[in-house]
Amino acid sequence: MTEQTLDKPLVIAGRQFTSRLMVGTGRYKDYDETARALYESGAEVVTFAVRRTSIGQNPDEPNLLDFLPPNRYTLLPNTAGCYDARSAVRTCKLARELLDGHNLVKLEVLGDDATLYPNVVETLKAAEVLIRDGFDVMVYTSDDPIVALELEKIGCCAIMPLGSLIGSGLGIQNPHNIRLIVERASVPVLVDAGIGAAHEAAMAMELGCDAVLLNSAIALSPDPIAMARAMRLAVQAGREAFLAGRMPRRQLAEPSSPLAGRIARA
Repeated sequence: MTEQTLDKPLVIAGRQFTSRLMVGTGRYKDYDETARALYESGAEVVTFAVRRTSIGQNPDEPNLLDFLPPNRYTLLPNTAGCYDARSAVRTCKLARELLDGHNLVKLEVLGDDATLYPNVVETLKAAEVLIRDGFDVMVYTSDDPIVALELEKIGCCAIMPLGSLIGSGLGIQNPHNIRLIVERASVPVLVDAGIGAAHEAAMAMELGCDAVLLNSAIALSPDPIAMARAMRLAVQAGREAFLAGRMPRRQLAEPSSPLAGRIARA
């Protein structure tokens, strides 16, 4: 990069990261494929559902942590599967106990099974309780700019608006709202949910997001390992494009070659 576009590291709750792609661990065929995809993604932050993943609470089952080198990944336990503030708070406390005091969590309180849309009221309640209890809360929410500001005021360390419904692969349905959230936030903003293709991950970064979190786009690809590499490159390209700046839009054509010295028409 040139000096003008030199990037700064991503910092969340005092933790510094080089990669701006964060990935989930669900829906792979096995833990070996999970580990290979995570490696190729270049991700440093890995999220997993505490209620659905064995991280030591089920001693007779394979343990996800056996496949995640602690010197390479920052763990981000999430509350997927919770539908009220109380269960989300309880799940975060369980994760902290199992992970020896780890306090960085992804808060996710869902409204219903059909849409997996966030229940904003319960999310706000849970965020307040968790932050008072010393958690660093990265929060999954709607693409409502007002709600995003409220979550930041409460003390969330990162705001994670959905691009579209979880697992839908529909991409970013409301880019204008995402841009509004980015412009107003003073904490990192990550698109979380709905990314299905590499160009959509790049788009999120070009909108000014600080990072992207995704899972299904990699895990459900016919070739998860190759898609993980593609997503890594897309996020890098989108970030560099954002820093470089877009050319202005024009209503009329403008030649890219200079007009001076051209051969005159007969």
